[in-house]
Amino acid sequence: MFRLWAKMFHENRLIKDMEVQNGDSQLNRTRKVYKAIEEICVAFDLAQPIWLQQTISDFQQHDKCRFTKDNFMEEIDFDYLEIEMLEEDDSFF
Repeated sequence: MFRLWAKMFHENRLIKDMEVQNGDSQLNRTRKVYKAIEEICVAFDLAQPIWLQQTISDFQQHDKCRFTKDNFMEEIDFDYLEIEMLEEDDSFF
């Protein structure tokens, strides 16, 4: 099972969160992450964030990253969106 946790923060307070699960074993890790972020953006009514090099690096190293105002084309009314990998399939290793 693939599980990703998204948390939206404003002034160091959690204002929204959700967990996304994906059991589709046909998708690789990257596609599962992109699909999860798409679901999160729809639920939180956000535009898709841009993956900057630092964001990619943080997620690859720590299974966790933050999307700040620099990652969005639109203005945002929160400080950052954080995603964290909770569980992932072993099928792609």
